[in-house]
Amino acid sequence: MCVAAGSAIERAFKLLGKRWIGIVMASLMGGPVHFADLRRTVPGISERMLSDRLTELQAAGLVVREVHSGPPLRVAYRLTDAGCALRPALDELRDWAETHLPAGNETCDDSGCG
Repeated sequence: MCVAAGSAIERAFKLLGKRWIGIVMASLMGGPVHFADLRRTVPGISERMLSDRLTELQAAGLVVREVHSGPPLRVAYRLTDAGCALRPALDELRDWAETHLPAGNETCDDSGCG
């Protein structure tokens, strides 16, 4: 039997299910990060994609952009209270992945949970 996900979970995954969003959020959990450092923390993401994802997270109220006058001028990003509230969920996802998605194992079992 298929169970409806509900609009709240749909809204959550519409944003959080986008490529790079979870990794960016996890990278910001340690505190404010400058753009260049964040770019190095998320291997494989382009500057443009990182900028786009950060803009989306700002629009969702999960991230704040802070400009630090220099010299040199630097931009840092930090999580809002709403963004920090995702820590338990991200921790649970990490723990689940360590148990059920071991590194190098790319197979999936579609047998269902019940």
